[in-house]
Amino acid sequence: MPTPSPQVDASRVYRRLLTYVKPYWRMFAVAIVGMLAFAVTEPLFAAMMKPLIDGSFVDRNEEVVRLMPILLIGLFVVRGIAGFINSYCLSWVGRRVVADLRREMFAHLLRAPTRYYDNQGSGHLLAKLTYNVENVATAATSVLTTIVRDGFTVIVLMAYMLYLNAGLAAIFLIIGPAMVVTVKYATKHFRRHSSRIQDRVGALTHVAQEAIEGHRVVKAFGGQSREAARFNAINEKTRSLQMKMVATEAASVPLVQLISAIAIAVIVYLSTMQGLREDISVGTFMSFVVAMGLLLPPVKRLTSVNGHLQLGIIAAQSLFELLDAEEEPDRGHRTLERARGRVEYRGVTHRYAPDQPPAIQDLDLLIEPGERIALVGRSGSGKSTVASLLPRFYDASSGEIRIDDLPITELTLASLRAQISLVSQDVMLFNDTIAANMAYGLPEQPTQGELERVARNAHALDFIEALPDGFATRIGDRGVMLSGGQRQRLAIARAMLKDAPILILDEATSALDSESERHIQAALHDLMANRTTLIIAHRLSTIETADRILVMDQGRVVEQGRHAELLALGGYYARLHSLQFQEGAALPATAQPVDDASRQCAESSPEPSPEPIPEPIPGSVPRPPAGS
Repeated sequence: MPTPSPQVDASRVYRRLLTYVKPYWRMFAVAIVGMLAFAVTEPLFAAMMKPLIDGSFVDRNEEVVRLMPILLIGLFVVRGIAGFINSYCLSWVGRRVVADLRREMFAHLLRAPTRYYDNQGSGHLLAKLTYNVENVATAATSVLTTIVRDGFTVIVLMAYMLYLNAGLAAIFLIIGPAMVVTVKYATKHFRRHSSRIQDRVGALTHVAQEAIEGHRVVKAFGGQSREAARFNAINEKTRSLQMKMVATEAASVPLVQLISAIAIAVIVYLSTMQGLREDISVGTFMSFVVAMGLLLPPVKRLTSVNGHLQLGIIAAQSLFELLDAEEEPDRGHRTLERARGRVEYRGVTHRYAPDQPPAIQDLDLLIEPGERIALVGRSGSGKSTVASLLPRFYDASSGEIRIDDLPITELTLASLRAQISLVSQDVMLFNDTIAANMAYGLPEQPTQGELERVARNAHALDFIEALPDGFATRIGDRGVMLSGGQRQRLAIARAMLKDAPILILDEATSALDSESERHIQAALHDLMANRTTLIIAHRLSTIETADRILVMDQGRVVEQGRHAELLALGGYYARLHSLQFQEGAALPATAQPVDDASRQCAESSPEPSPEPIPEPIPGSVPRPPAGS
């Protein structure tokens, strides 16, 4: 993943971040008032030292003696109320800004094109939604509090010190450039380290996510030590970068304090000189010293906040890069109530990147309504690309795809995808109830009767009713509480409930046992009825009843016909079929060498040996090709 450049326009990024505060300007204004009120109490406390000492201890003024304790208590009551208003209101605004940013980022991710996910690690995206956005919250709340409140405190204290003695106060102004140079040097390092830390946190999240999601593979192959080593390496690099941040801050803050201490030492020395002692009363001197003492904490906080500010700016830059990324193009202006299901590819060519060879090239394909088309071929032959272009997960590089004689680019994405159901090998189920997963994406929740009818047609009702809570059973992350066959049948039920006229089956029966496959084949037979179906398969047992089989190689259709016709042809398909059903059945573990063409075909099969041909399904007699 590209790392945000440390050379960012910090002021522009921060100004853009503050635009998210604008809708909450009233609460923000209250917070600012609280900050300013809190800041004013600092010089007021210093100013009270003069009458307290001169009036109480020097002049013995009884009225001042009685009044000063009351004023001190009142001052700290005001200070406490102002501090609460400042902290609460600004935190409220900051949390609203974070919530808005997260909502906007997540909505943008939902609208992002598929190729965006191809180029971005999920761990980095999750880090943006969690770690980075929290750094933005710090920059938008505590950092702003420090800058405004402590900055105003420093200004007011300096003004008061100038009022007491301009000559002594000018010493603090002289050391200003040295402080600026120190802070500027620290800022440069903070920004560089912040960018690297965020990149490392994204990598850390990615490694952890892979290990968690693939925990079965990790355990089965004894990969615990490898994953631990990967995680520890990135974790150590992250720790090292964070320590560099700490070191920069730990060095810069004492340096600023040392410069301030030198100024105070000079002031104290000059204040005790004979000529100055005659012009400064004891109360004035103590008030000046208290003001200097009160000046150090806000100066320290202003210095130390720089690291958090730079971290927040880099985080905000990272978030804005996501928000500024291209969205999925949706320029269509036409809608379809329900398509008849006629699909046509006209001279379609697609490349995933300009410097890559075409995944498919010059594809011409006409699928009539209700026709079942199967795509077979070795991995990388273009099968999945053909299917991915239909719902516009990618836009074809050239050529045109039509549904019912309408170019799909003229249809809105919502209208286009409403016409298509998808059942894939990698079934995506959500950590919700069975009923919610079946009805996913539907505008209205189906009735219990509809759920039962569809589950029965999908051969899923028996196992659903056997669960403790039936349709209300929560199935865990990605449906982990269910078997592979049960998850597949739920996916089929979901497609049945959507009732779209076009169906894409992407390896829908791969890696299943024979009994599960028979159930799913029966469910798919019901699902495909009266629907235009595009079937992607490696296992040829699943496509023997297709109306047409297209054999693909290097992005082109090299053979097409029905199962029996292609076998009789004795070409690519026949070799693939022979490999899967004859040689594999005879020698599942010690297959003899085959010719190069057959070996290429073998690469397309994910299993080392084929599974038995499923029993014929009643009513699955092949239909004649469209137009015959």
